[in-house]
Amino acid sequence: MVLLHTLLDHGYRNLVVCHLNHGLRGRESGKDATFVRNLAKKHELACEIGREDVNKLMRKTGDSMELAARNARHRFFSNCVRAHRCPRVLLAHHADDQAETILFNLLRGSAGLKGMQFQSLHTIEGKRMDFSRPLLAVTREQIDAYVTHHRIQYRDDASNSQPVAARNRLRNEVMPLLQDIMGRDIRPALIRAEKVSTSHEQSIRSIIDGYQLEDPQGRLFLPKLERLASAVQLTAIQMHLKKNGIKDISSEVLERCQTLIHDLSTAKVNLSGDRFFRRRAKRLFID
Repeated sequence: MVLLHTLLDHGYRNLVVCHLNHGLRGRESGKDATFVRNLAKKHELACEIGREDVNKLMRKTGDSMELAARNARHRFFSNCVRAHRCPRVLLAHHADDQAETILFNLLRGSAGLKGMQFQSLHTIEGKRMDFSRPLLAVTREQIDAYVTHHRIQYRDDASNSQPVAARNRLRNEVMPLLQDIMGRDIRPALIRAEKVSTSHEQSIRSIIDGYQLEDPQGRLFLPKLERLASAVQLTAIQMHLKKNGIKDISSEVLERCQTLIHDLSTAKVNLSGDRFFRRRAKRLFID
């Protein structure tokens, strides 16, 4: 609501308001959709309302609620982008979301400290989209103050305060406990650490680009990889996996892939999506 108010206040009018009903809260979910539809009508904005049975998706895919809901939203965004021929999606993630994401990814075993970017490119169901997060540096306290000052109406999702997902428990239990233990706000420290980690990774990536590690077929050339430091090898492998659409790249996955460089007893490593990282003829590649 703050994001929309800010955009309208700065003169943006060519907007499409998009809302996906996840079907998780019965009538309350329906009231959210009605609220959004009426708001868009009030401001004479285009509006897309979708509905997805996230519980059904969870049973079908075995994904967690968070992952199933996120994938459903991304598919919905892809359909909206396609319908309106506009690849730019504005999201309202804020600084508290960023701190939680960094901690969440760290605990899941991510390679380095990973947060969200102000701008990121995604390809979903063949559609390329540009996600922008203009509020990523704004704290929840600042957002609440903005809401109060401008008397902005909104609807609260009661499930956010319930321990129904890992992210909820991080937000409502872990973050307050860590702040109590440290005696200070830990969000700035997490965000600073992520910036330093990202800066280091970007430096290594620029070095890797200069080595020209891939052959004309897009495979990693093993003799060149062998001469690199271990940390640079890991980043090179990570870049290669991302480039080829591999998701859920944890530190453990990268370390297993790295063994192919020196361990001749292993010829392949299992990846997500029923794909493999293989070594053959002094090349490393994905199939």
